[in-house]
Amino acid sequence: MKAYYKILVFFIISSVCVAGLLVPIDFIPGLGERARNLFFHVPMSWVASVAFLMSMVFSIRYLISKNIDFDIKAHCAAEIGLVFCILGYVTGTIWARVDWGTFFKIDEPRMMSILLLMLIYAAYLILRSSIDEEEKKARLSAVYLIIAFLTVPFFIFIMPRVFPGLHPGSADDTQSPGGGPVVKNEMNTTMRIIFYTSSIGFVMLYVWIYNLRVRIEKLSIKKLRSVAI
Repeated sequence: MKAYYKILVFFIISSVCVAGLLVPIDFIPGLGERARNLFFHVPMSWVASVAFLMSMVFSIRYLISKNIDFDIKAHCAAEIGLVFCILGYVTGTIWARVDWGTFFKIDEPRMMSILLLMLIYAAYLILRSSIDEEEKKARLSAVYLIIAFLTVPFFIFIMPRVFPGLHPGSADDTQSPGGGPVVKNEMNTTMRIIFYTSSIGFVMLYVWIYNLRVRIEKLSIKKLRSVAI
């Protein structure tokens, strides 16, 4: 990754952190200053979804070509996607603590669906680490990631919208049917600029981390093979 790319990512993320916490924002009924969490919580969750999608795409390409590079890319995408999913979940629980009075509600469909999604991808990492044979590991991992991604649209977009809950966009939410009301309707120009800049910044951060993780994984595999020989 070029040096200018890293500097740009650092500049964007730093700017978003400063602006997201300090720049005055319009008052949004029901959220107030808590709306600042949108600048971090939503982009992180979006990046997790993109990463899980990439893991499925690379898994399919591995099964077609049997090229181990695609297995490595799929694994790294799923791994980093889980990290961003956890970050999105943590920022969500902080928001829940302030808005709902608790970090976790077992009857809140959004919190439960994302928790289940994290467990699915955590189980993938456990499965992969338990297999020593390279080809078998890659094949089973690819099949698992393809099936795992089929749950992503359900847990992220469908389940939280068909059951009643406290999260915006739930089935009984009369103020924001369909979800995403703050992003769509209630952000002023300043908030939109910060939000979309944050989204771009976190995607760029993901690309940087992903490329670095793939390089490290390839070097690790190369080193293990040289030791085995």
